[in-house]
Amino acid sequence: MSDYQHILVTRDGELVRITMNRPERRNALSAEHLAELLAAFCVAGTSDAKGIVLAGAGPVFSAGHDFADVAARDLLGVRGLLRLCTELMRTIQTVPQVVVARVHGLATAAGCQLVATCDLAIAAESAGFALPGGKGGWFCHTPAVPVARTVGRKRLMELTLTGDVISARTAEEWGLVNRAVPDDELDNAVDDLMRRATRGSAASKALGKQTIYAQLDRPEQDAYALAIEVMASASQLKGAKEGMAAFLEKRPPSWPD
Repeated sequence: MSDYQHILVTRDGELVRITMNRPERRNALSAEHLAELLAAFCVAGTSDAKGIVLAGAGPVFSAGHDFADVAARDLLGVRGLLRLCTELMRTIQTVPQVVVARVHGLATAAGCQLVATCDLAIAAESAGFALPGGKGGWFCHTPAVPVARTVGRKRLMELTLTGDVISARTAEEWGLVNRAVPDDELDNAVDDLMRRATRGSAASKALGKQTIYAQLDRPEQDAYALAIEVMASASQLKGAKEGMAAFLEKRPPSWPD
C-alpha cells in the first residue's frame, strides 16, 4: 500500500482509507493520479474490507482535472484522459464496498464529480462545491453526469451555467452530500456514517449497492424486472437466511460475512 506517488492508502480495521496526496497541486487529477486512484480502488475492491473512505490531503479535497496535463494533450489524448476518469468513477460504484467521501475545502469540477460518484459523502462546513467550467472556457460536461443524477436538473443547470461555489450546507440541502458538519466533527461523522452503512451482511449489501446503480436510470418497469430477479436470488444468500432466521427466532443475527 506504499507504492504510490500521488495517493496514500492505509488499512484501518475493516476500512481502507484512500487519500489524494498532491496538496501542492490542490489534488488535481492528472492521468498518473487518476491511474493510481483506479488501481487503489481495484485492489480495495477485491479485499475483505467492508468500506472505503476517499479523502484529500492539504487545503482542498480536489480541484478537478490537472490543466497542465490536459493542455499538453491533443484530442485523442484528452479523450483517453476522460475515459480513464470515467473508468475510475464507474469502479467506485461497482466495487462491493461502501464508499464514503470525506470532503473538506473545495471540491470543484472532477473533484465534485468524485463526491457525487461516491455512495455517501460527509462535508465539513468549510467545504465548497462547484462546476466552474461554465464561467470559463472548458465546460464541465463529464463532471455534470453524476451531479445531475444527484441534485436534479434545475440545480445542475445553476451549478454548470454559473460556475459558482455552493456551501456545504447548500450541498446538503441539494442532496450532493449526506451531511454537513462542523470541521472538527468531520472524521467522527464519517466514521459514524460508515459504521451504520456497513453493518449487516457484506455480500447482501454489495449486491444491493450494485443493483441500485444498475436500476437507477431504467424505466420503472425495467427497474422492477431487474430488482425482482436480484431480490429473489438474494433471498438464498447465507446472510439473508441468517437475518430472517434471527428475526423469526427473536435473537441477534450472527452474520456469515
